[in-house]
Amino acid sequence: MAESPGNLAKIERTWLTKLEPEFEKIYMKNLKAFLQRQIEEKKTIYPKGDEYFLALNLTPLDKVKVVILGQDPYHGPGQAHGLSFSVRSGVRLPPSLRNIFKELSADLGTSMQSNGDLTYWAKQGVLLLNAVLTVEDGKAAAHQGQGWEVFTDKIVETLNKNRKNIVYILWGSSAQKKGAFINRAENLVIESPHPSPLSSHRGFFGSKPFSRCNEYLRQQGLGEIDWLLPQN
Repeated sequence: MAESPGNLAKIERTWLTKLEPEFEKIYMKNLKAFLQRQIEEKKTIYPKGDEYFLALNLTPLDKVKVVILGQDPYHGPGQAHGLSFSVRSGVRLPPSLRNIFKELSADLGTSMQSNGDLTYWAKQGVLLLNAVLTVEDGKAAAHQGQGWEVFTDKIVETLNKNRKNIVYILWGSSAQKKGAFINRAENLVIESPHPSPLSSHRGFFGSKPFSRCNEYLRQQGLGEIDWLLPQN
């Protein structure tokens, strides 16, 4: 198992097999040094250290069916826990996640969800990957440009090279740019505006990503995702 930048988090075996060389590269050593300085300066970093790679640890490389790309972890206390868009059970739903659940309800004809913990999705094969895996308390995008983007590009590249028939759900221009090189002949790419209140009414609502995803998985003879989360 590999040591993460700045802490003792571990990476799941199937991912580690492909990603271990990244930890010897200059960009990752610089990232580790940056995170170590943040810790020495007593800055609060989200998520906690053993959750940096939670998305990879819950969704092994050979089990990925769906990828939902986010940008940064939430920067408020008690929110980020290593999965894009997700918050732990009992935490108030952030606006983007609330809009995701509104679209889910409209798409599948279900009741509105109240539990924001997306671990249930991750364990079914939904890789909930942020482009940047850490953030400073109260400072959105504070860790952008420090190397995480290179590492998460490698994750997407690894999937594109080693797997096919994956559904990539790309919400917003940042996710769409990150997924620009995905082989669309061998995978399904679903794109729409971001679920943020600033952009959700420009085409996110009504995009039906959840039913479209399951229809594709069904056509490929793969198990569908149960999008209905266990409720509080």
